Order: sequence, then C-alpha cells, then structure tokens
Amino acid sequence: MSNSDYRTVTPYLKLPNSGRLVDFLKSAFGATEKARLVKPDGTLLHAELFIGDTLLMIHELPPEHTPKPSTLYLRVTNTDATFEQAIAAGATPIFPPTDMYYGERVACVTDISQNDWWIAAPLEKLALDEIQKRAADFVNARNKR
Repeated sequence: MSNSDYRTVTPYLKLPNSGRLVDFLKSAFGATEKARLVKPDGTLLHAELFIGDTLLMIHELPPEHTPKPSTLYLRVTNTDATFEQAIAAGATPIFPPTDMYYGERVACVTDISQNDWWIAAPLEKLALDEIQKRAADFVNARNKR
C-alpha cells in the first residue's frame, strides 16, 4: 500500500459482499489488484484496485453498519485539524482521530448529504505483510469484545 498511489480524494466503497465486487471489477473493467487484506476466516477485509490510473479502495461493510451513498478517503497532512474544520463546518463526527493498524492517523465524519469522509494522514510506511498481521490482530481483538 504505497502512499504514492493515493490522490487527495480516493473512492472508498464500503459494502457487504465486497469480495464479489472485487471479482466483478476485475472481470467487467479489467481492474488490477494492488493489495488485499483478509480477515482471519479468509474473507475480504480490504482491497485496493486500479481501474486505469485510478485507485479504488473496497472494504467489507461490518454487519452492524448501514450502507452510505458514498465513502470518500481524503488524504491530508493533519488529520486532527481537518477533522475539527469539518466539525466546525457542520459535519457529524463518526470517530475522532485515531492511529490505525495500517500506519495512518484517521478520523471519520458524515457530511450534510450523509456521505462518510475518512480523513487520513500517513504516520509510517509499512510492508503489506506487516499490515496484514496488524489487521488480523485488530479483527481478532474486535471479535473478542
């Protein structure tokens, strides 16, 4: 998951049966898979694909969440400041700035049209195998709650 592939805004689809969507995008649009993280049970947690020169992130929607019109992944230099700016502009906070297992500081807000914006700044550059290990640990810890 190279930071150089991300743009200021990256389409980020969070939905059920995301593994099927990845297969469809490969078949329908010639998407190429850049990275894949799996849950301990082998199902898709997160994938990153290129369709042409555009990076698309796809994530399995947790069963307790409601699908959104869209989710956008916004790359910034300061997650905390952008989060506060979005709240001041009328966004609803979903979760505050948090250091995530994949090496980024991330927060989430919902805008006035019910779109989710994930606000993210890189903290560290990690190899995919390290992110996968951390992802499995993260999912296992959540399942124990």
